[in-house]
Amino acid sequence: MTAPTITPATTTPKDLIERARELAVQIVDLRFTDLIGTWQHMSIPVNEFTESLFADGIGFDGSSIRGFQHIHDSDMLLLLDPDRSFIDPCLDVTTMVIVCDIVDPITREPYSRDPRYVARKAEAYLRNLGIADTSCWGPECEFYIFDSVRFDQNTNEGYYFIDSDEGVWNTGLDSIDNLGARPALKGGYFPAPPVDKLQDLRSRIVIALQDSGIDVEVHHHEVGTAGQSEIDMHFGTLVAMADKVLQFKYIVKNVCYREGYTATFMPKPLYGDNGSGMHTHQSLWKDGVPVFYDAKGYALLSDTARWYIGGLLAHAPALLAFAAPTTNSYRRLVPGYEAPIKLAYSARNRSACVRIPTYSDQPAARRLEFRSPDSMCNPYLTFASMLMAGLDGIERKIEPQQPAEIDLYDANDEVALAVENLPGSLSEVLDALEADHDFLLKGNVFTPDVLDRYIAYKRINEVDAVAQRPHPYEFLLYYDA
Repeated sequence: MTAPTITPATTTPKDLIERARELAVQIVDLRFTDLIGTWQHMSIPVNEFTESLFADGIGFDGSSIRGFQHIHDSDMLLLLDPDRSFIDPCLDVTTMVIVCDIVDPITREPYSRDPRYVARKAEAYLRNLGIADTSCWGPECEFYIFDSVRFDQNTNEGYYFIDSDEGVWNTGLDSIDNLGARPALKGGYFPAPPVDKLQDLRSRIVIALQDSGIDVEVHHHEVGTAGQSEIDMHFGTLVAMADKVLQFKYIVKNVCYREGYTATFMPKPLYGDNGSGMHTHQSLWKDGVPVFYDAKGYALLSDTARWYIGGLLAHAPALLAFAAPTTNSYRRLVPGYEAPIKLAYSARNRSACVRIPTYSDQPAARRLEFRSPDSMCNPYLTFASMLMAGLDGIERKIEPQQPAEIDLYDANDEVALAVENLPGSLSEVLDALEADHDFLLKGNVFTPDVLDRYIAYKRINEVDAVAQRPHPYEFLLYYDA
């Protein structure tokens, strides 16, 4: 295993236009992400795909994109990145997707609230510090695949209904075609078919991912009943990996949709079973050498790696505003479901929020896994904020507490009880980000307008919106009281 290298653009606009011609592309789809982390797009016919487009850009209304512009200064430009393209495996019309950056049409400067620009600045800041020249990222994006989902919220009603042939609740279904073979609650980890009913579907997703240029390491059923799944991508550098997370989610959802299923990356769609996280492996490299390795260190970790962990743990409450960014994220981050809620690190220990994988003792395999994020995050902002926290730990030589070698969920253990928990709500982590964000402003990587707009959006549109609505369970608790 060797470190990926960061290189300047290697594909010219002319090269990409020629490739589109050779592949008989009919439509070119231009994609970018909003501040919250959802892919947006517009499409042009291939005859409009010219070299001048790369220089001039293409305009869009920034006031209609979440977290971007006001209506009185709404014009923005997309600039195509010739190194980030793929043929969409989910569409019938041959379509080339190109990931774009965003610039101001007047100044031609990169747009401060473009999440991809924030991630680019984080990579540049790492290189400028001289600690390392490359950061590697390997997110594990868990998700559920259901047969159907219904939900609504109105003045007089609010509900959701999920169903899955694989769901344990269908074991007693009075149906002529009920053949059993379903994973129990928390019983879905690694059973072979027919208990794992989604093997072929996940394989088709893997093939589509590979066809789009994403390298896949493994796929398997996860712990949850009713189709919890995991497909792991090969690691990559920060911006490239964030691009691929959005590409991954898009392909998973669209392949499932075409096959008559619905996929969700919601952290906790089912009560009483495991939630879906995005355990994020990360490491630093310099001149092709792993910075996190030391043969004499705990779990083969260098001082640099330990200080990086110290930074992650010190800033974890603020980081979760990006990494676990929904009210639903805190339905997952509760004891009892392998959820990483303890502010500790350890080798092998999945009850700590930072785990050191021990599958290999090779220097190149030395990395850490931050287990608290989930896939609802904006990957550009999440990876960038984690890197900035780790670098702050290295610069300040922040020492974490001693490694936790026990089950941190053991309520009878004094050591476990002494370990601090992560915050328990989106409101709390937004408070933490407001109080602790100076480390993000270093090198102008994050800017105040990004943080202010992000926090305001989350408070108004998610925290307050959920808090103001009656919850179905409140009727069970209070209606007849």
